[in-house]
Amino acid sequence: MGNDERTRGETRRELNASYPGRIDAILAAACPDLSRARLQRLIAAGHVQVNGSPVRKSVQVVPGDHLVVDVPAVEHAAVADVFELPVLYEDDDLVVIDKPAGLAVHGGPNDQAPSVVTWFIAHYPACAAKFDAERPGIVHRLDKDTSGVLLVAKTPTAQAALSACFEARTTHKQYIAICDGTPPRERAVVEADIARHPGDRTKMAVSRHGREARTEYEVLASDSEHSLLLVHPITGRTHQIRVHLAAIGAPVSCDRTYGKGEAGARQLLHAWRLTVPHPAGGALTVTAPLPPDMLDAALAMGAAEAARPYGEAVPPERSEDSA
Repeated sequence: MGNDERTRGETRRELNASYPGRIDAILAAACPDLSRARLQRLIAAGHVQVNGSPVRKSVQVVPGDHLVVDVPAVEHAAVADVFELPVLYEDDDLVVIDKPAGLAVHGGPNDQAPSVVTWFIAHYPACAAKFDAERPGIVHRLDKDTSGVLLVAKTPTAQAALSACFEARTTHKQYIAICDGTPPRERAVVEADIARHPGDRTKMAVSRHGREARTEYEVLASDSEHSLLLVHPITGRTHQIRVHLAAIGAPVSCDRTYGKGEAGARQLLHAWRLTVPHPAGGALTVTAPLPPDMLDAALAMGAAEAARPYGEAVPPERSEDSA
């Protein structure tokens, strides 16, 4: 979000709305470290203002409205289940991990099941203690069964700066997907608005009443049944890649929600590379090589050579600020 400042033992967050919508939805998108339920509680308690006045959760904001959220401090419970995650890059502002499939980024309130958040609290307790949110350090998300590059902020200042970059779309994300079927074109941009599925609130769907969503893809290899894709989500909607690829007839393989799921298998989607403006200046690019299950799937479809460059380890790159 925008500015953070300490007031009355709380963290104050401020931003100007860039698109219209319900206040809780706008804030949930801008504050990935705060759950929708907690934001609704903050609104009900009078901790959220629009243009200087407290509001209800049903209020609609318009572009340019000034939003303020006062967030009371949260004490992070000690984590008993300590486990390791591969660290791809680390400095004073952030840590970047290679998230394995099957691990959630965060759980619900007071949920101590293994997640990226519980890993962060266990390994960086001093950093986690600086955050007044139940999801310390979280800047963006990956679905539980999607693997790959995930960035975690180590300070509230870095979290605010990085969240603003994701909101402003100044980040660049590239994924590798193995799909059932082949897209109609070798390279294209899917432009289809996305909203909550009208019949299932756990799913998303293409909808003319949804929010703008754009996904660029390139077919790297294909056979009669499957295709290997390099995917660039230009926007960042929930389940965007999975929804768009299913909409063009090439759902992600083993996707139990939008495609043909298989028992014991996870959706074959991997966050391969992420480039972000670094809070201290310049840009950071981090790559997570394809994991063995996706390399095996590429081999099975005869695409081992096309997948090989994406399975190689690549050192992170940090460019200096040109200013």
